Amino acid sequence: MIKQSLRRIVYITLAISLFLPTLAMAEESQVNLAESAKSAILIERDTGTILYDKNSDEKLPPASMTKIMTMTLIMESIDNGSLTLDEKVRTSEYAASMGGSQIFLEAGEEMTVEEMLKGIAIASGNDASVAMAERIAGSEEAFVKMMNQKVKDLGLKNTNFVNPTGLPAENHYSTAHDMALMSKELLKYELITKFTSLYEDYLRQDTDKKFWLVNTNKLVKFYPGVDGLKTGFTREAMYCLTATAKKDNMRVVAVVMGAPTPKERNAQVSKMLDYAFSHYKTHPMLDRLAIVGKIKISKGSKKFVDVVTSESISVLTKKGETVDDVTQEVVLNDNVQAPVKKGDEVGMLRLKRSDKSIVESPIVAAEDIEMANWWQLFKRTFGAFTKTA
Repeated sequence: MIKQSLRRIVYITLAISLFLPTLAMAEESQVNLAESAKSAILIERDTGTILYDKNSDEKLPPASMTKIMTMTLIMESIDNGSLTLDEKVRTSEYAASMGGSQIFLEAGEEMTVEEMLKGIAIASGNDASVAMAERIAGSEEAFVKMMNQKVKDLGLKNTNFVNPTGLPAENHYSTAHDMALMSKELLKYELITKFTSLYEDYLRQDTDKKFWLVNTNKLVKFYPGVDGLKTGFTREAMYCLTATAKKDNMRVVAVVMGAPTPKERNAQVSKMLDYAFSHYKTHPMLDRLAIVGKIKISKGSKKFVDVVTSESISVLTKKGETVDDVTQEVVLNDNVQAPVKKGDEVGMLRLKRSDKSIVESPIVAAEDIEMANWWQLFKRTFGAFTKTA
């Protein structure tokens, strides 16, 4: 939510209908899509509307679905320029010592960020996850703090991470609901599905240590439209999966936790996806980073900065629903002062129907704005003086 006072509001009327999230929630009692799972949830990605829910706030071990947050922080670093896909990352002895799923990194071995992402997204590499955590934050412990800070930033109440891998640890837990919202955040970065959608690939090409990667998410191959995101399994967590699929401009996220077998896990997720695509339709409105206005920057090197969407903005309807008027409201923060960083939240985009807010999404600065130097401030002051003289 906006922390500063608000003053500027721009209204645009849109001829698009909306199926209210509360109505979508009302159908949950009429369907049973995840009979054998401990918890499950199905959401539409752009609006976050919940289409199905089963015990989605129950705290459970997420196993390797933890890596959804790990990949989110990696993609965030790429997006803000502090990391590049072709940068080589060195593997520490500690990272190389990780058990469980791994790509068998050796201490001192270097791989590019792109290769590490493949190792995490396709093969669920614990060693690659820790190597990337150390590169981004300096240590695994510091990276875990970043993970939990991101949890707070997203407003999630029932998640706590102890490591970036999902290996069993005391007080390491999440919920189906929180995993869905983390996935919503990760999917802001469209590049991620380049990796999560691969069913197989190779690492260490053209070497005698060529390593074949096979995706742990079999739905990537066997369910049309599935292009991510992450499986998980430990004896404590049982079989877990956060899957995303896109069809006809509609992207959904389905989460199942605590299924008894991988076959049941995949079947229940498939059933949830079938339900979403057969009953609902998404109407795209704005792409991510679409310009929705400008905001004045006090004492900035530039007086104004473009304001853009932080994610794709859509309206969800039930199939066959008639259209109606929806109001778009752009609310800008008051008295934004330099310096401003690209991606800083500077307001909120709301979709409203009958004066009721039905979709809210942060809007952000499109570029960095530094503090104005003394000469720039002097010219502005002198210019304002001469205009009034």
